[in-house]
Amino acid sequence: MSTFILYVRLGYRHVLDIYGVDYMLFIIALMAIYLIRDWRKALVLFLFYILGHSITLSLSVNDILNVNVRVIEYLIPLTIFIAAALNILKKNETYAPRSVFRQIIVFLFGLIHGFGFADYHKEILGANQSVAIPIIGFNLGIELGMFVVGAVFLIISWIFVNNFGVSRRDWNLLISSGIAGVALTLMFESRYWL
Repeated sequence: MSTFILYVRLGYRHVLDIYGVDYMLFIIALMAIYLIRDWRKALVLFLFYILGHSITLSLSVNDILNVNVRVIEYLIPLTIFIAAALNILKKNETYAPRSVFRQIIVFLFGLIHGFGFADYHKEILGANQSVAIPIIGFNLGIELGMFVVGAVFLIISWIFVNNFGVSRRDWNLLISSGIAGVALTLMFESRYWL
């Protein structure tokens, strides 16, 4: 098996692993306001997240920029909570984020999450001196895993909203409130100042 494929699999499994639930929750929080028909809008937001985490993953793995891992472990659930809270506070039914605000927020959250991915990547990289292929493969695996989570969630949303008559607003509130509650628990468990 090539090194590239190995790292694609590691990145993919990292997102879909039960211990990577925080990344799944974040993607679901991003997708909670969308339905399948909104896939282009969801994809744009997803691309801002990918850009953010790709930058800090590369910078951190190459030891250009490093941040305290315990701080990142706290900030990741905080970003999940904020993403869910923004959904809850959304008042109208259009759900079309026309402003650049949401895209900037998601990009910034991607920067934070990239440090979390980098910490895991450094653990599995070991003493390997060549980092280009492992970084590209790992990042691609992460993106594939997040795409799977987002696509599955959009299908589930479509089923509940279009087939079971759940209103779009109620679906968003249910999912976002649940994610916000889990994020608060994760924040409490990862208090870096103790």
